[in-house]
Parts: sequence; structure tokens; C-alpha cells
Amino acid sequence: MPKLAPTIAIIQNTFRKLNLPPPSLQAFLNDLPRNDFNTVFRSLPGFYNKLDEEHENKSGPCFIAAMPGSFYGRLFPDNSLHFVHSSCALMWISEVPKGLVTKGGEGLNKGNIYIAKTSSPAVFNEYFEQFKRDFRVFLWSRAQELVPGGSMVLTTMGSINSKDPLCIWEFVGLKLHDMVLDGLIEEEKLDTFNMPYYIPTTDEVKEVVEAEGSFTLQNLEVFRNDWDSYIKQANCGFDKNARAAILSTDIRAVGEPILASQFGEEAMDDLFRRFEEDVLDHMEKEKCQFINLVISLTKKR
Repeated sequence: MPKLAPTIAIIQNTFRKLNLPPPSLQAFLNDLPRNDFNTVFRSLPGFYNKLDEEHENKSGPCFIAAMPGSFYGRLFPDNSLHFVHSSCALMWISEVPKGLVTKGGEGLNKGNIYIAKTSSPAVFNEYFEQFKRDFRVFLWSRAQELVPGGSMVLTTMGSINSKDPLCIWEFVGLKLHDMVLDGLIEEEKLDTFNMPYYIPTTDEVKEVVEAEGSFTLQNLEVFRNDWDSYIKQANCGFDKNARAAILSTDIRAVGEPILASQFGEEAMDDLFRRFEEDVLDHMEKEKCQFINLVISLTKKR
């Protein structure tokens, strides 16, 4: 919802500058079916009231609905959308690449949970092929749903070198490996676990867009930020320990459901305590950064 209001404001202001009457808008929110939309729905009356106040009741009507389902497939009717925005979601691939565990149950990416310095080229290839399949399906699906000339803006995590991405999940894997060495986690559980996650380079994004063929790439920008930069930008005077604690809490909120399903709820407190203790030293030593990609696309006519 916070990201919807500025978009609505831009549309309304553009129509006003063109001396056109305010348009009627319909926004569809998308998430997986297991996620709870009720909190969003309860917030709608307040959102509509705030919208009226900000635009002095001069904006056109806005209708908000939810569409549960995976975006790696069709969600909407043909030619029904004018604009699509995906925010920090496309790095989550549809599934862990099947080839990362052999038919005999042996892990290909031992000691890691994502592509890391010690991962073999085969691990990278499995992830890259899964990303290409998923992103191609995403592009094709949205191409059916957008009107000709419709636009799409995607923001996602990326990397400079996808074979050694210096990803924050690599560091989580290091802490899990420490727990294996301390006898707190079974080695087999770590060796056979991998995150359903891939952070592409700009060249990899371009490759799939060109191969799929439905869209013209208008712009592709890269933004780099230290892992704790968003905390520093809050300008609340947090010291290093406080920033590490906030970062640990945030990463735990994202990763705990999937990590706990493999390693157990009882391991989570210890895991993220270790994460908190070492994460910023690791970031500074390895010069780790979040790489954010902003991708602007237009459907071909």
C-alpha cells in the first residue's frame, strides 16, 4: 500500500497538467495464496480517506482488489492491464533447482545454502537455468495480460558477478556451517538445503528479455548500497551494534519460515545471534553490498 499512493499521485498529477479529468483507477495486489490479505483489506478505508484528503476529493475513483497466485504464471485476462510493478520479489525463484540434490540424495552445494565462493560451476548453472525458465514465464505471462504498449517497472535484487554474488544468504550459510561444526545442526541437513533465490546480473536480465521477445527494454539501472545503509539513512543515530541487531531482525523476518522448516525453530535464536555478532565485520571485510536493479519495459505493439 505505501508504494501505491505515490503511483496514484503521479497519474493524477499528470492528468491535471494535461487539463484532463481525473481517471478512474483499478489496482490489483498480488501475493501467494498462503499469505493473509485481511490486514491489507482492513487498511483500505483509511487509505481511501487519506487519498481523498491529499487530493482534496478531486481525484478520480480508485478501486483496489487482490489476486492470489504465483506470478510465475497467468494471473489476469488478456490485454487487461496498463501498468505492472513488481517490487523486490523476482529474486525469489519458483523452486529450488532440482539438480542441486542428486537422485541418491547427495547435495551438490555442500556447506552452502546459496551460490558461494566454494560452490562449483554446476551449482551456478543449476541456479541460472532455473532463473531463465522462471523469468521467461514471468515475462510471457505479463505480456499476455498487458495491453500493447503497456509498461512494466520491476525492482529486484541483483549482482555484479552472479558466480560470486557476495549475497547475504551466503553469510547466513556460513553461520549455519559454524553450527554444524559445533554439533548443533546435522551436516546432511545443511548439505541438502538451498534457498529458492537468484540475483541476476544486468547482462543476464537483458539475455532473457531479448530471448523471450515480448518487451522492449527501455532502461536498466543499478543501485549499490551497504547491507546496513537503509538503517543509516533513517538518521536515528544507531551505532554499529544497533545496526547489526536491526539487520539481523529484518533478515530473520524474511528467512526464518524457510530456514526453520529445515533446521528447526530451536536453532533460529542461536543462528541469528551469530549472524548479528559478525555480519557487519563480514560486510566491511568482503565489501558486500545489496545490488538493486530497476528494470523498465514496454510491451511491443
